[in-house]
Amino acid sequence: MKTIGLIGGISWESTAEYYRIINQETNARLGGRHSAKVVLVSLDFEEVEELQSSGRWEEAAGLMIRAAGQVRAGGAELLLICANTMHKLADRVRAAVDIPLLHIVEATAGAVLAQGLAKVGLLGTRYTMTEDFISRGFKARGLTVLVPGAEEIEVVNRIIYDELVLGRILEPSRQKLHRVVDRLAEAGAQGVILGCTELPLLARADLSPIPLFDTTFLHARAAVEAALA
Repeated sequence: MKTIGLIGGISWESTAEYYRIINQETNARLGGRHSAKVVLVSLDFEEVEELQSSGRWEEAAGLMIRAAGQVRAGGAELLLICANTMHKLADRVRAAVDIPLLHIVEATAGAVLAQGLAKVGLLGTRYTMTEDFISRGFKARGLTVLVPGAEEIEVVNRIIYDELVLGRILEPSRQKLHRVVDRLAEAGAQGVILGCTELPLLARADLSPIPLFDTTFLHARAAVEAALA
């Protein structure tokens, strides 16, 4: 099995899910007492969020590239960025290391297309919903992407940054999130991409009228498939 490299800590709550899923998926395939070979560099999310909110993306790119180098030096043979928002810098990171970077859109789009869907909603941080670094990958694969209105974008963004990254799973926020999902369905979305790796901690498939696509799970599962290929 190849060694999987993770840039995590963005946030550690979802990085813990990556580690769990990767090991569970590895054991499901290999059996016995097998677990995954993983190298993890975990960033301080306070530092990352400060760079995001102040628009210092060049500095953020340097931070991510250094982390990728550390992962590579640790023996990783493929690389994952354990966050949707930081895929804004994926091309920069990919160009800086000599191991494959498995993009979160590549891992997710296959699952969406496998269900024969043509129009999906996209939820995530404000950056993910208002910029095109995630949506353009889905559009390039023929999908129509819908995002919420401005007020709902702020609601979802607040839930992520003020609650989920701190491990706060609150029922009122779950209800707010699912109202956003419902409105996307009413607007014609056939499924919704949980385009923030913390959102699966809150969203529930049984509360949604349409399929939810868990980018954390799909990305982690794809990593195991690539590592075993």
